[in-house]
Amino acid sequence: MAVDPDLVAHLTRTAGLTAAEAARVVEDVVAFHAEPVEEYVRRRHAHLKTYGVRNPEIFARVAEELADRVVAPPPLSERQLRRIVYG
Repeated sequence: MAVDPDLVAHLTRTAGLTAAEAARVVEDVVAFHAEPVEEYVRRRHAHLKTYGVRNPEIFARVAEELADRVVAPPPLSERQLRRIVYG
C-alpha cells in the first residue's frame, strides 16, 4: 500500500516518530478502517457476546459504533445487523 509521504512527514515532525514508524502507524490505521462492515459487525457481536451482553444492546451499540467510523456506512437497522450475524 502506498502511504501518503506528506502524512508520514507530518507524523515524524509532530509525534517524534521515525519515517518507518510513522509509515507503519499510517498503514495500521488504514488497515483498521478498511475492515468490511460485515466483518466488523460479526467481530464486535462475537466480542460483546463473550462478555454476556444481550443482542438488543449489542445491535444498538454496533449501530452507534458504525455511525462514528471515519467512513461510516449507511445506517443499518437492527434487522440488517442481525442478518449479517446470523445470515
